[in-house]
Amino acid sequence: MTDYLRAVLDMIGPPENRYADPAAWARLEAELGTELPADYKTIVDAYAPIQINEHLYLSHPATSRWNLSEQIRDTSRAYSQYWVERDWTNDPGSDPRQICGLRDLAFGTPQGLIPLASTDRGETIFLAPQVHDFPGGMCVACGDGDWAGYPMPFAEWLYRFLIGEDMAGYKSAAYYPGPVKLESMPMTPDEHMRVSYGPDRGM
Repeated sequence: MTDYLRAVLDMIGPPENRYADPAAWARLEAELGTELPADYKTIVDAYAPIQINEHLYLSHPATSRWNLSEQIRDTSRAYSQYWVERDWTNDPGSDPRQICGLRDLAFGTPQGLIPLASTDRGETIFLAPQVHDFPGGMCVACGDGDWAGYPMPFAEWLYRFLIGEDMAGYKSAAYYPGPVKLESMPMTPDEHMRVSYGPDRGM
């Protein structure tokens, strides 16, 4: 069985853990009323705030800029206000309620969808209570307005995203050969984005 967390860390490169802070995670989880997945927290601590391979953004709960707690609050509020139920009769597999086994959608709550990451293509990756009966799977709001479910932990979702699989709906692959590109987000207005690359991955 693949250790996807180990595979992600090996692919991206040695963790920096610049902002690792258990107290920041404890505050965020107390606010949410639930614990976030351990693999997700390990990856965020290792590299965030960062943009990975041109598209995927990860924020961190211990930083003043690119703050994960603020991102979760803002994203949850926006989805709560603008979520519009549509007619899923012809495409029930894209209904996030069916994907997650929920009667109604809520955002930013233990019984609903918690935003973990986003892309510059308008996609949002949510932690769901379950996805197709898999506990703690990933539910993705795709850039085209559809939703997709991935019955797997975050580390596996990220690994598959990085190797170029469709991880945000149909034909959503963003495959870049060579080392993973890492863009560390600037922490002050005067700071520039720092670009680095992971190890060779034979791709």
